[in-house]
Amino acid sequence: VFFSALMSLFYYWRMMPWLIRGFARVFTRLMGVSGAESLCTAANIFVGIESLAAIRPYLARMTRSELCTILTGGLATVASSMLAVYVLFLKDVFPTIAGHLISASILSAPASLIMSKLIYPESGTPETLGLDIRMSKSDDAGSVDAVINGAMAGMKLVMGVVALLMAFLSLLALADMVLGGLGRWAGADLSLRRMLGWMFVPLAWCMGVPAADCRAVGGLLGLRLVATEIPAYQELAGLMASGALAGVRTPTIAAYALCGFAHVASLAIFVGGVTALVPERRADVVAVGFRSLVAATLACLMTGAVAGLFCR
Repeated sequence: VFFSALMSLFYYWRMMPWLIRGFARVFTRLMGVSGAESLCTAANIFVGIESLAAIRPYLARMTRSELCTILTGGLATVASSMLAVYVLFLKDVFPTIAGHLISASILSAPASLIMSKLIYPESGTPETLGLDIRMSKSDDAGSVDAVINGAMAGMKLVMGVVALLMAFLSLLALADMVLGGLGRWAGADLSLRRMLGWMFVPLAWCMGVPAADCRAVGGLLGLRLVATEIPAYQELAGLMASGALAGVRTPTIAAYALCGFAHVASLAIFVGGVTALVPERRADVVAVGFRSLVAATLACLMTGAVAGLFCR
């Protein structure tokens, strides 16, 4: 709510449009992406879901590819406030983890732009693309009005996030319960985490994880997808403490690949956040939601692969 009010005030003071124009000039030349989506992706490294407030006036007119990009950027990176939590889990078994996690979050930002545009290429003309863009003007009557409208938009964002998060996690738990019941009936141990873990085994090998550790890392990636990255990092710390990982590079590759919000819970958070701010774009956001989760997951895996190249 505070960040949304602050961004609204900055828009009224005409500071944010100039910042977006600056991002557009740089990133149009470097990567061919618009100023709004590049600013949102960069902001995700620091503030997470609140980054949507930085581009709120442009959301209603964004192309589907831009919407996919901002969702992917949010899912592939982690907010700086969360890095301390991950460091807390791993510092005893991985003393240099803080620097690695900061690098991972920064690397995942451009990786998310690349993967998003590969999975959902741009077919329209973004409003903030190019060197000569139209500046968005605030409709607020004054600074106080801007703060009020920003705070109300922030509250809508929070309510949308909470509602969709409850719905998605409940459905996920139901699916896991049904799979577990079917597994017990068939005499097998079935769960979403186990099934997704097997799916990630070849992807773990492609990142450079030694064959002996691929099943363990695949399980961590599957756990992150269904249960967030926090229990995945906790389990990684346990594997390192017990000496269960054979390769010396495996912990570093896994730490980089897990550093992102690429899971179902965060998808619900970002979809709920965008649709709360621009309800008229609900159909478009839902249409690109699954693609953005796939793109974000691949971006995190790309970051892990890069870490594997330089880790010795």
